[in-house]
Amino acid sequence: MTPTEARRKATGHETARHRLRRALRAGLMVAALAAPTFAASAAQAGDILRIGATLPIDSLNPFVANADYASVAYQYAYPFLTTYDRDLKIVPYFATSWEPSDGGRVWTFHTRPGAKWSDGTPLTAKDAAFTFNMINKFRTGSTARLSGWVTNLVKAETPDDNTLVLTYSAPAGHVPVQMQALPILPAHVWAPIAEGDGTKITSFQNETPWVSGGPFVFAKHAKDQLALFRRNPAWWGEKKPAIDGFGLQFFANDDAMVTALVSGQIDMTGSQTPATAVETLRKAGMVVDHTPSTGFKTLILNSNTAKKQHRELLDPKVREAMEYAIDRDAIVKSAWLGYSTPGSTIVAPSTGWHDTAIKGLPFDIEKANALLDAAGYKLGPNGVRIAGDHPMAYEVIFPTEESGTGDRVFQIIRAGLAKAGIAISMRKLDTEAASEAIQAPDGKYEDFDLAMWNWVPPVDPDFVLSVLTCAQRGSTSDTGYCNPEYDALYAEQGKQVDEAARRATVDKMQALAYAARPYIVLNYPDVIEAHNPAWKGFVLSPLVGSVNNISPETLLSVHKE
Repeated sequence: MTPTEARRKATGHETARHRLRRALRAGLMVAALAAPTFAASAAQAGDILRIGATLPIDSLNPFVANADYASVAYQYAYPFLTTYDRDLKIVPYFATSWEPSDGGRVWTFHTRPGAKWSDGTPLTAKDAAFTFNMINKFRTGSTARLSGWVTNLVKAETPDDNTLVLTYSAPAGHVPVQMQALPILPAHVWAPIAEGDGTKITSFQNETPWVSGGPFVFAKHAKDQLALFRRNPAWWGEKKPAIDGFGLQFFANDDAMVTALVSGQIDMTGSQTPATAVETLRKAGMVVDHTPSTGFKTLILNSNTAKKQHRELLDPKVREAMEYAIDRDAIVKSAWLGYSTPGSTIVAPSTGWHDTAIKGLPFDIEKANALLDAAGYKLGPNGVRIAGDHPMAYEVIFPTEESGTGDRVFQIIRAGLAKAGIAISMRKLDTEAASEAIQAPDGKYEDFDLAMWNWVPPVDPDFVLSVLTCAQRGSTSDTGYCNPEYDALYAEQGKQVDEAARRATVDKMQALAYAARPYIVLNYPDVIEAHNPAWKGFVLSPLVGSVNNISPETLLSVHKE
């Protein structure tokens, strides 16, 4: 999420200074969201949906951003060839239809005629071809973050303004799904940025207001504070938004966001609504919805075989013992209050691709200790085991965005590992610093031992499977894992047109990842969100709730009664 496309690891760039600044500016932010900033059209003036979130937009550049709400911005401000409908089926969007040929090596998309960007420039299939060719050209460098969506692409061509022909070096079985994750960028804006060796791409600020081709224009962004979107008068879609615009207000923590909803400062909370607030919100008269998510929470184990210290963590028996020492049921019941299910594989059950044959290990301290005893890790005088010349005591990188429920999960994990003779401590960092610490030095994954984080990937498993490939080290990988056998399977599933064959390959990949344990998947949390009952038309998604990066449906349908 990314992805993200997916994703995910949205920035929680929170320092005491940021929190103080937010507190001082809170009144200004609420006023900005409430003000009639956007030009009224068919809807009543002032029909602006105010959304609370605790995961700010980290970058406006799609080749840099990790945050969930960054990808939400792309979903509403940029066009995509395809999208998901309410039943999570891929349907036409900027493309009106498509067909494969040459055994799946060629895919032809037909796009909407007469479309325009928000600045009046024609929006055509040529913009899509430019975007995909740019990503493919710099796939090992500046565009690597999105390169997984154009795997095996040879070229993108446009016989005319409304026809896009994608040619692949091998059969490509799920291209329409991949196209849902690739924002089409305005070629007249990005072409100068993509000149030369492409190094300007990742440094491009992409400042607001964007030249937009979606139902909304990203009009204003104040980092870590707010994001404002206005209706795009040049929107080519048949269904027009019922609102003038929407705003995202970013809060320092869940409690502040919930309080703002109850007090009427915002109209809805995003998918980060804490389980502990559900009853409070319902008693206050708010509508609370929840659904299983595509996301999962993880304990990350550095899987780089060249890591510099604490190499005992590479021992499969140590990893197995650690999983036995984690009480997933307690995590679900105590930390998530039942709004979650125990984890096992890196593909969540809600996606429809989860391998149900793989079961997470049960909480069994005796088994954990037996494994560590047999491996020769003896208990020290303070109850912490010894590995070689050092205690089995490790620092866990913990991004601030995981605070709250994540703190309670950490306490459960720490208590269980302690009973097995393993000590852990928390190192809280903002998101950017956490990513850097995991990949240090210079994308080599040599320093860190453990981390806690999450993924909220798309419904199709391709992206989350790609994260563990060798090619993503230094990019989306947060484990340093690299296995040629796994990579070969990833390449194979990308070529398989037959769904049953692809499912079998995806199952093999889940089994490999589970056995290697670059992640111990803790749980699959529900998406929980709440809104003022005066607003109607929300369409809840298993990704990041109603306002998500897989479909524009909610903000095309939502309205105030």
